[in-house]
Amino acid sequence: TLPQIEEEYVNTGKVKFVYKHFPLDNIHPQATPAALASECAQEQGKFWEFHNTIFENQQSLSDASYKQWAVDLSLDTEKFNDCYDTQKYLSDVRDDLQKGSAAGIRGTPGFLLNGQLISGAKPFAVFEQAIEAELAG
Repeated sequence: TLPQIEEEYVNTGKVKFVYKHFPLDNIHPQATPAALASECAQEQGKFWEFHNTIFENQQSLSDASYKQWAVDLSLDTEKFNDCYDTQKYLSDVRDDLQKGSAAGIRGTPGFLLNGQLISGAKPFAVFEQAIEAELAG
């Protein structure tokens, strides 16, 4: 669904897409570390590549895995490891979670479209209808 949204709305300038973390550590203990690692990859312009690697390997998430994926993605590993080991983005990730909770998000994926909550994985048609309604004003 996201590629369609990007193609139809984001890439055309009609919609701005902003990704926020919502780590549910009680469900997946590696949720926050994975979010931190992806933010460290973002520093080097590889957020989505790292994010996709995380989602493709959800059963093997660990500190060692994140550091290996940094190597695999040709990141500056010294910078990545320093960022990750110091939990540089912990307050940002916690802030994302708090703001998402305050907006009514209870699980992932969760989306806010101008404050309208869309919960769960939905087909493109659901987003298309909501976006078009917003654009029509």
